Amino acid sequence: MDERERTLRSLALHDERIVTAILGKGLDPRDVSCLDARTQALVRLGALIALDGPVVSYQSCITMALAAGATTDDIVDTLIAVAPITGQARLVAAAPALAAAIGYDLDAAFEVYDNRGLGQ
Repeated sequence: MDERERTLRSLALHDERIVTAILGKGLDPRDVSCLDARTQALVRLGALIALDGPVVSYQSCITMALAAGATTDDIVDTLIAVAPITGQARLVAAAPALAAAIGYDLDAAFEVYDNRGLGQ
């Protein structure tokens, strides 16, 4: 049995030593898995979307993703990729949080939208 299989078995059996070891790890991608830092940050972003995380968590995760080489397109694509699983409510709730975290000014965009008479 390989290491990943042992880990999954231990987690399924709620082995407190393994659970504590995993949850006790920091945010450094090298400490957590064999996924590269970019992929790991995008996976974490998908989890935040599913859990309806707070804006500050999005900001931290997006900062890590961008530092690891992800693009804003990757971030939006992650939102779109998890939408069929998370559903409409999470999709719509996460969009403004993601926009704020990547520095997109939604208020200005809405003003332009409303000034053109499109918001009616």
